[in-house]
Amino acid sequence: MLLGRIKRLELALHDTAKVVKNLHQIMVRREMTAILSEARYQDPRRLARFGNRVYSQSDEDGIIREIFNRIGFTSKVFIEFGIGDGLENNTFALLFEGWRGLWIEAAAAQVDKIIRNLPRTLENGRLQVVKSFITKDNIDALISSRITDPQVDLLSVDIDGNDYHVLDSIKSVNPRVVVIEYNAKFPPPALFCMEYDESHQWKSDDCFGASLKFLEIHLAAKGYCLVGCNLTGVNAFFVRQDLVEDKFLEPFSAENHFEPARYYLIGLSTGHRASYRALERSFPAR
Repeated sequence: MLLGRIKRLELALHDTAKVVKNLHQIMVRREMTAILSEARYQDPRRLARFGNRVYSQSDEDGIIREIFNRIGFTSKVFIEFGIGDGLENNTFALLFEGWRGLWIEAAAAQVDKIIRNLPRTLENGRLQVVKSFITKDNIDALISSRITDPQVDLLSVDIDGNDYHVLDSIKSVNPRVVVIEYNAKFPPPALFCMEYDESHQWKSDDCFGASLKFLEIHLAAKGYCLVGCNLTGVNAFFVRQDLVEDKFLEPFSAENHFEPARYYLIGLSTGHRASYRALERSFPAR
């Protein structure tokens, strides 16, 4: 009798969770529609207008597709690291469109799940998966040992901490487009970047990554223009300067393209927990 009641309660809770999830998805769609109706987003060159989710965490899939609609493809090769189990990242959708690429992930359980579930894709060489903890000292070798052509179309970086420092260490490829997570806690003109820490593990606080203004300045020095951010305030999109022409919305500045943290659109709290570490571990040291 008691076990039967527990089972019925579990089923009721499961059904309730499904209803809550569906209601959240409806509310998110309405909120995104409301945001995009604002005057700021009416210029057809603003990338956030084209956001759409296939397998990305939020609307990154649609933005990536629109970028390549404007600049075209070359190799259709991507590199992404910090990919989890592969089902919620910025490049899985591209595999349906004839792309091939490299995933790097530190968690053994996640890599094992990918290997179990994508045997044909891995076997035919369309996707390579590497299990490795990424550092600024090993990232270039991890890439160059598997990607021989430096002209890759897309590089996506999301490791919740040392993102800029690792990106800065990549010399073996010359990506046409870079997607990198930014720390929306720090709106422009704030210049914040977490100092490099090889053993860093994100503690769900505000000590991670770099501000959008920091990325704008430092990637401009590498030959990239900031062309947009997604509505959740998570990812920034950079296109190589020789490809930009008049295809994207100027000015290519953090002030123009910054999106605040709207993490509630992906079911998370609005902002990350405040910490002393963000100041104590900022780069360059203060």
